[in-house]
Amino acid sequence: MAARGAIVHAVGMMTAIGAGAKQTATSVRAGVARLTESAIHDRRFEPIVMATLPEPELPPLEPAVAAVPGLTSRQMRMLRLAGPALREAVADLPDATAVPLFLAMPEPLPGRPDPAGERFLGHLAAQSGVRFAAAASRLFPCGRAAGFAALEAGLAALASGTAEHALVGGVDTFVDLYLLGVLDAESRVLGEGVMDGFVPGEGAAFLLLSAGGAPRPGGAADLARVAAVATGEEKGHRYSKEPYRGEGLAATFQALWERAGADLPPVRTVYAGLNGENFGAKEWGTAQLRSAERFADDFRLEHPVDCFGDPGAALGPVLLGLAALGLHGGHLEAPCLVWCSSDREERGAALLTAASGG
Repeated sequence: MAARGAIVHAVGMMTAIGAGAKQTATSVRAGVARLTESAIHDRRFEPIVMATLPEPELPPLEPAVAAVPGLTSRQMRMLRLAGPALREAVADLPDATAVPLFLAMPEPLPGRPDPAGERFLGHLAAQSGVRFAAAASRLFPCGRAAGFAALEAGLAALASGTAEHALVGGVDTFVDLYLLGVLDAESRVLGEGVMDGFVPGEGAAFLLLSAGGAPRPGGAADLARVAAVATGEEKGHRYSKEPYRGEGLAATFQALWERAGADLPPVRTVYAGLNGENFGAKEWGTAQLRSAERFADDFRLEHPVDCFGDPGAALGPVLLGLAALGLHGGHLEAPCLVWCSSDREERGAALLTAASGG
């Protein structure tokens, strides 16, 4: 049985266009983009265009974290991205020690170790200064759609009564020479001679949720309501030998409608996990056509990766946070569909409504 919905109370973010959730949301609404030539070069010796935070906008590693042996440069950068975003999300919460964190992380490359590592949550607590309920927390290392698996786990924890509040987030960065080399060799990095590619980015986002009956934390508002979430799998994913038919996202949408119920009005806004590659666009087309009756004729489609690049596993939580802030500010119409697809099997989608449930 699907877990009940939840209220979004607060959002924290770090993206290429904003050192905070409100700045990111305002920049997206204004169409601000930060896509610049990086110091990293592709196989044609051309600078790779990326969307990253300037070094001065990232805090240094805490001494206790910096002293940890064996941390990779990618792990260190993810910790520096996640710390401020996590602190922003819990700013109005007096005590987070009983709050579990469900965190979306990047997919491992074949034959390579997990990019996060099993001790990442402990390092994040030390870097951020936020003492969340580490023993009840989990990592979801499955890329762009991981945020929806994390959201499912967060809603389940709230529905079970084991927690009054839950944190759902994601963090990732493409500032990694080996990763960029693999993507470049696959002609997936947008650049000279590559039209079907994406701009590598980075980011972190966290949402503070409650089941609705819990006391509102501090001065936090009720931003939006998560009405339903669903996850699925695509057998014919990018790295599979199975034929690609876009079945995974279409089936995920169908599961989402069932969980949301027949009374939900047609979708008015879509925050799409499109990153510029044709692979995702074809899948979205298939999924939307098979659920055409669930969409308003004039629904609004947003794909803000155009502004901040592809932030990998952070994309789902970033889009969920932007949707919640947009609904709260009256800039978006509800219901709002948010979806993402990972490079491999995982697919995810969620429906957000106004905090009152409308």
